[in-house]
Order: sequence, then structure tokens, then C-alpha cells
Amino acid sequence: APYLLDDMADDAAGLLDALGWESAHVVGASMGGMIAQSLAIRHPRRVRSLTSIMSTPSPHAAPPSEAAMAALMGPVSPDRETAIRQSLVTWEVIGSPGYPLDRERIARVAGLSYDRSYDPAGTARQLAGIIASGDRTPLLKDIEVPALVLHGEDDQLVPLAGGVATAGAIPGARLITFPGMGHDLPRPLWPEFVAAIDELTAVADG
Repeated sequence: APYLLDDMADDAAGLLDALGWESAHVVGASMGGMIAQSLAIRHPRRVRSLTSIMSTPSPHAAPPSEAAMAALMGPVSPDRETAIRQSLVTWEVIGSPGYPLDRERIARVAGLSYDRSYDPAGTARQLAGIIASGDRTPLLKDIEVPALVLHGEDDQLVPLAGGVATAGAIPGARLITFPGMGHDLPRPLWPEFVAAIDELTAVADG
């Protein structure tokens, strides 16, 4: 793998340095959750609280469904419009079956992402980085900051087992699961996410 999760965690610590922040409440979703876990492991003094969303401590703890993997690793799009259509197909598979799919927003973000930098090989590099980074479970047991784990009960890309494993590995972590939520953040659930994270940060700040 050209880079690991630890490398990206070190980048996050470097960003804190650049901002002049001694520490921060850290929230990460999906691969970002894995990076957040690595940041709390490698730079514990920089993390005031940890929220891991739809993530996992190990690629083997919650393997994706075949349909999700096929959608994620779909064919390379030859142009912008095809890339947008492919993104819609992907989110139809891995999104939240219990909530309406915001097709307009997905198409808009997919178009902006294509314009910024369309690099299909990046997905493969990220997947390689996740697999090569191995299992963080033993190291998560040393985390001492307040921790929260949020996970959808209908996630096909990182199944619920990943959230259960994360919460089980971090001492005192709180696990909240959401029926009908897949591998995205449905807008109707935003108030619940915000309330849970706000409660966590309040505890962390004492």
C-alpha cells in the first residue's frame, strides 16, 4: 500500500499543529472513523473525545456485502455524466434503505468531486491502505478519552459488526445504532447525531 491509516492520522495531527490547536474533539465516518481511531491511538493527547461513525477496527471484523463491494469498485467512468450516474447507483446500494435517497444532493456532490479530481485509482489505494493497516483492536483498549460509536443497522459496506467491534474494544465506549441507516448520514437523523456528540463532548470537557 502506498500509504496507511497511520500516515493519514499523522496528517491530522499535523493539521492540528498548523491550526495551533493542542487538542480537538475528533469525529470520523467510514474510513475517516478508522483514521480517527488511529489518531487517538498514536496521538492520545491531541484527542479530547472520539466519535467513530459507520467504521470498524479491522477490515476482517465487518466485511462488506458482495453487492456493496461491486458498487464501490464499479467500472471507470469515461466522462462527468457517467461518473454522476455511477455515484447514484453506488449510493442506491450502500445508502440507507429506511430513508429517502437525496438524489439531487448526491448528483451535485458527485459532479463537484469529479471537477475537483476524478481519480478512480484512489479508491483502490484507500482500500489497500485499510487492509494493510491491519487490526487496531488491541491498541484501542488503551484509549482513555470518552468515546462514542454510531452505526447503521442496515450498512452493507461496513456492517453493524464493525461498530459493535469498535465499541467493544474501547473501554467505556457508548454504542448507538440506527434502524434503516446504511452507509451514509440520513438528514432526518442529524439531530440525533448532533445531540449524542454534543453530550459526549460535554462529558469530555467536564
